[in-house]
Amino acid sequence: MNTEELLDYDDLGDALREGRALRPALGYRFLLAQGDLNFQSRLVSDPVPLGRQLLEAGGLDPRDGYSLFAILPSGDFEDVRLNEPFDLRERGAGRFVAFLTDRDFKLTLKDDELRWGKPIISGTVLYGLAKPGEGEAVFLEVLGGEDRLIEHGELIDLAQPGIERFITARLTFEIIVNSRPRTVNARTVTFEQIVQLAFPGQHEPNVVFSMTYRHAASTPHAGELGAGGTVNVKKKGTVFNVTRTVQS
Repeated sequence: MNTEELLDYDDLGDALREGRALRPALGYRFLLAQGDLNFQSRLVSDPVPLGRQLLEAGGLDPRDGYSLFAILPSGDFEDVRLNEPFDLRERGAGRFVAFLTDRDFKLTLKDDELRWGKPIISGTVLYGLAKPGEGEAVFLEVLGGEDRLIEHGELIDLAQPGIERFITARLTFEIIVNSRPRTVNARTVTFEQIVQLAFPGQHEPNVVFSMTYRHAASTPHAGELGAGGTVNVKKKGTVFNVTRTVQS
């Protein structure tokens, strides 16, 4: 393939979301952050760059003592060695974070103080360290407010002022079903589950239910839900309206 047939660039994030291989291109776009979560688009010309070339693409000098990590789709961090090639076509990473290794970061997890050598920690790592029980999740403790649920693939900035405190607690979601508050213990709810909350018990074959929802976490955030369907709810405030019709 000659250069006239090559794309100007291919985007690693697009390739990951679309579940495809990188296409031949003159450049490859990735995201790079320097010690925080402020990711910026950068380009390299080689699909198998050295770690130092990834830093240089972001205007960073490898001689300054940077460490570089690839953030895998699972949320795990993979060390990128500056003088070794990193194959962008095979590693499943579109985001990288660089930081100077002159400090560590404190956090508490289940009342235990930990020191973490990166300014960013992923939800995947926190869940692996906390090992929450069945039906539990990891939360960021918010003094005077509502504790925030940590998602597995989420990235948390530890460089903010203060010490982040993480706890494990029962995973609950407060929803409204036919104007009545209800609690469920999973983010994803089914049509049949909501019907039981609205109209408990057995139902005759000639009874038909229809359902609408709004303020959902999934997309679309509002709509109709049919038999066998599911929807992701918010921590608080997803609303369901269920109507019951008896067919003659």
